Parts: sequence; structure tokens; C-alpha cells
Amino acid sequence: MKKTEQLRKLLEADDPLLMPGAFDALSSILIQRAGFKAIQATGFGIAASYLGKPDVGLLTFSEMLDQTRRIVEAVDIPVMADGDTGFGDIVNVIRTIREFEVAGAAGINLEDQVFPKRCGHMEGKRIVPLKEMTGKIRAAVDTRKDPDFIINARTDAIAVAGIDEAIFRGNAYAEAGADLIFVEAPQSLEQIQRIASEVKAPVSVNLFDAVKGGKTPIVPIPELKRIGITRVSIPVGVVFAAVKGMEQYLQVLFDHGTVADRPDLVVTFNQWKELIGLEQIRKNEEKYYQSE
Repeated sequence: MKKTEQLRKLLEADDPLLMPGAFDALSSILIQRAGFKAIQATGFGIAASYLGKPDVGLLTFSEMLDQTRRIVEAVDIPVMADGDTGFGDIVNVIRTIREFEVAGAAGINLEDQVFPKRCGHMEGKRIVPLKEMTGKIRAAVDTRKDPDFIINARTDAIAVAGIDEAIFRGNAYAEAGADLIFVEAPQSLEQIQRIASEVKAPVSVNLFDAVKGGKTPIVPIPELKRIGITRVSIPVGVVFAAVKGMEQYLQVLFDHGTVADRPDLVVTFNQWKELIGLEQIRKNEEKYYQSE
């Protein structure tokens, strides 16, 4: 089954689809090994790991595309790309859809912020006119070659113009052909409930999970299912966990010059070899060298 078809079927299931954010190939492998069925490529995490910078529109189209391709190639489960604002106007959106589809993504987020965009939970966001964004969505829908490729239309209107405008835009984007509507940063459970009931399309939200500082309250998955949410992305949790783990290791190393008495901080070398597939590489070497 195609990854695009896999993702569409997962989104059609009864339970909300939980998609942690991967920022590189290794994090995507770990997400798959943990048992998750799909991945969100996180622009927030890619900006942090690739550039050491915040998610404020600094990543270029080619940088995001290359990293997404690596994430896709590392796993067998579908990956949704982060297309930011489409990296420009409608002609840029057309190229963005073509290239991410060729890269193997099963879908893409497109948002209605003014470039340069910001992380959805940051201050100072601006949004483009409604007509411009609906044009981008129609262009994206017309450009995709695979009808199962998911167009996830995101609106950041809550922070700029309020919940009513966000819901209005969500319905306009669905009418323009988006498969999934992502209303970014609802600020209460009541807002999430309104979005789910008033947007006439499958609805996506993202959560910062256990991370403090996000705009959206942490709502348990069973409650989101009851409300009618289709997809839940956890875009920053994996990269924040990685930072915490590296900080702990480095502090112990700095303080003591060794972590030999703290095996809880690291995987073993054998675990590492298994994780990155070294044994299969060795088998391939033996197989093909022997054939010589």
C-alpha cells in the first residue's frame, strides 16, 4: 500500500492519529520503533537541529526538502511534510507540492502566515488575505499527482483575528479542497470543541504535550476523540527530549569526566548498532563480497 494511502486510511480511523515530530532520520527511526503509525516532519525541530535557530522562517525550501527526504527514507511509515507558507506565492506552492511529493512525503502542511512565518505558539504572527490562501490551496490540490496526498491547511488566525475568523478560514480552506484543517494554537478546550463542531472537515490540532509554554491546553487523547479531532501532532516533544537528554549527559561528563557510573544516560554500543541497522550492512557485505 502506498504511504499516501496508508496516511489517508489512518486519518479515516475512529481514533485520532497521533503524529510525533521528527527532526532528522534518527528521530524518525525512534518514533517508528516506539510503535507510532505516522510522523510529522517538524519545521520547529528541523530549524533547531539543522541551524540551531528558532522556527521563524529561516529554513530554506531546499533545506526543508532535503531533511524531509532523509526522514522519509529512514522509515516505513508515512511522513507528513512541513511546507510552511509554501515558500512563496502560488507558483512557489506548485513547486513545493511537486518536490515534496517526489521526495516521498504522504502529505504536507500549508499555512496562511505572512512570510517569514513564526512557530504557531510564538507572538507576532501575521496572516495573508483569505483569497491568497485559498488560491494556494487550490493550486496545491490541482498540482498533486496522487489524489491520496494529504493537503493539511493550517490557519494561524486565532492569534491575529480571533476564533471566529479561524473557523471561517478553516471552512473556506476545506471548500478550496484541503483534506484536513489545522487550526493552530486554540487557547482553551472550549475553542477546540468549537473548531471540531463548526469546521466542516476533518480537524487537526497540535499539542506541546508535557512542555510548558504552549498556547494550547493539554487535552487527553480520549477527550480529543470524544470531541471529534482527527489528527494530533506533537511537534516539539522529541526535540525537547533530545535536548534534555544531551544536557544531562554533558553535565555529568563535565562534572565527573566520565559517565561510566551513569549507564541510564546512554544506550549501549550494541543497542546503537541494532538501532542503526549495522548488522544488515554486515550481512550485505558478506553476501556480495562472497559472490565476488
